[in-house]
Amino acid sequence: MRVLALLSLLLCLLAPAAIAVQPDEVLADPALESRARAISQLLRCPVCQSENIDESNATVARDLRLLVRERLLAGDSDAEVVDYVTDRYGEYVLFRPPARGSNLILWLTGPAMLLVGLGVGWIFLRGRRGAEPPLAALDADEERRIAELLKE
Repeated sequence: MRVLALLSLLLCLLAPAAIAVQPDEVLADPALESRARAISQLLRCPVCQSENIDESNATVARDLRLLVRERLLAGDSDAEVVDYVTDRYGEYVLFRPPARGSNLILWLTGPAMLLVGLGVGWIFLRGRRGAEPPLAALDADEERRIAELLKE
């Protein structure tokens, strides 16, 4: 019984990867199919946004997988296939867009914010070093005055 449950769990974990690429999409040449799968890992599904087209079940992802395979069968190199898809759908479909043009701002924003955060933290900690020492405890007269104020 435990073996059957473990086998069922294993099949459930493997099912999502097996569902995306349909059998009718697979190329007969294993080398071309391997190249197609590698390219599909680099391209983002325009519908799912967080999945590559190799893992996505969306219709547009299927169309893109077929397009990649079609271009490979036409004799395009991997770079030519990626360029073709990028020209057609824009740089949005790339999981790792090149660091040039407007994308350069996105690539540099993260490290710049980290440096700014470290600078602010350093200034804050440096400012605390010269802070006044904590106040001394209240004397008896001050405690009596506070007690009177609280009674009112």
